Amino acid sequence: MKLGVVGLPNVGKSTLFNAITKAGAQAANYPFCTIEPNTGIVLVPDIRVDKLSAMYNPKKTTYATVEFVDIAGLVKGASKGEGLGNKFLSHIREVDAIVHVVRCFDDDNIIHVEGSIDPKRDIETINLELILADLETVAKRKTKASKLLKVGEKEHALDFELCEIVEAHLEKGLPVRTLKINDEQRELIKSWFLLSSKPVIYAINIAEEDLGKDYSTNNYIKIVKEIAASENSQTLIISAQIEEEVSTLPNDEKQEFLNELGIGESGLDRLVKASYDLLGLISFLTTGTDECRAWTIKKGTKAPQAAGKIHSDFERGFIRAEVVPFDVLYKNGSIAVCKEKGLVKSEGKEYVVNDGDVILFRFNV
Repeated sequence: MKLGVVGLPNVGKSTLFNAITKAGAQAANYPFCTIEPNTGIVLVPDIRVDKLSAMYNPKKTTYATVEFVDIAGLVKGASKGEGLGNKFLSHIREVDAIVHVVRCFDDDNIIHVEGSIDPKRDIETINLELILADLETVAKRKTKASKLLKVGEKEHALDFELCEIVEAHLEKGLPVRTLKINDEQRELIKSWFLLSSKPVIYAINIAEEDLGKDYSTNNYIKIVKEIAASENSQTLIISAQIEEEVSTLPNDEKQEFLNELGIGESGLDRLVKASYDLLGLISFLTTGTDECRAWTIKKGTKAPQAAGKIHSDFERGFIRAEVVPFDVLYKNGSIAVCKEKGLVKSEGKEYVVNDGDVILFRFNV
């Protein structure tokens, strides 16, 4: 999973990136501090992997990972190359989802590129640039499809028709992710790599002193939540400054600090959960004395395809999957005990893998 962290200059984007990845991306109080995207790979926190590792004491413990990309701050006109626009837009094409950092606090000491705090305007600025870039992409596809139809290549009729539908939607100032289309059309659009089709989590960056308070009276937060609800996007309230402080603490002090703040979980933990939910992802587990590991798959994945995540031979020669839910395994202490009690199920090719399934795949090639 690859997430692009975006936002206008000086909204806390790089500060948040630093906190969640500890990659040391430069963060300073002036626009375009981030030019080339900084990348950080972080482990997905998973208490189930921790517990399996404690049970089996394997030679290796492997967590699922998320790649975060800190993309240059955007300004008006980016779709026409203003600021670092072209680079910004090309990097967005490569991510699975966008974490859009929106500043929702006042501070005269931190410059805002627009001179004032206005979450609605800031969100619209970035959305508009993505929409304008997509309009250009769709126009090119439409012209190409039209030419091919004129020379008798009728198979491009769907492409042309969809271009018209998408174009009309974009011209209303609406991102492609809000477009209601059928599954066949949605699958076709994927290959267009449209920027405004990317799913979004709005990271609402609030002041340190506002964290854990009653957010219902914060108009900035209300505005962002209303926008997110209108486009089926997600929101996550964070304080980038606090997250940076948390990231420097020893592990044994982190939870105590988070509890004192009244938030319980770090921004990274909450962001990863929100990202998994947004993209429809789950994790299944494999375990043993050699390795305990979490594997990321799409919800609805069947056993052979899940096996293929480990190795193509597992999918090609799939025989069956021996499955036990993590909670059942942990409660009983071992796979052997679970087998004795008949708690390990033998599943075939049509079995849909569930989050937290501990699986041993049987195959033959």
